[in-house]
Amino acid sequence: MIKIKRVYDRIDIHDGTRILVDRLWPRGVRRSSANIDLWLKNVGPSDDLRKWFSHEPDKWPEFKKRYISELKTNPVFDKLLDIAMTTDPITLLYATKDPDKNNAAVLMEQLNIRIKKIQSLTYPEK
Repeated sequence: MIKIKRVYDRIDIHDGTRILVDRLWPRGVRRSSANIDLWLKNVGPSDDLRKWFSHEPDKWPEFKKRYISELKTNPVFDKLLDIAMTTDPITLLYATKDPDKNNAAVLMEQLNIRIKKIQSLTYPEK
């Protein structure tokens, strides 16, 4: 199971492996008390894309399209996919305030798509 959660939200025992997926370390979060198991900063959107988007809701559809394009050639996404397929549950952590329009939401969607595709190839329906 893959979940997303704001890094500032309360830690829960059901979070499983907590993975920060932002390129920048979140403001005001101490590394020593963050309870982050892994920081995959290079799976986050490129600096250029992140700065262009600037969390402007009108840019969301284009941001999502560009970010998915970046993920197709990102080896760190493949590493995250491996983790998602072998570890249950995982929680992708993000810092932005918008729970729907953030890179973790795109990552969760893309991971679920890839896992479903891999499972259909591994266990084809009869």
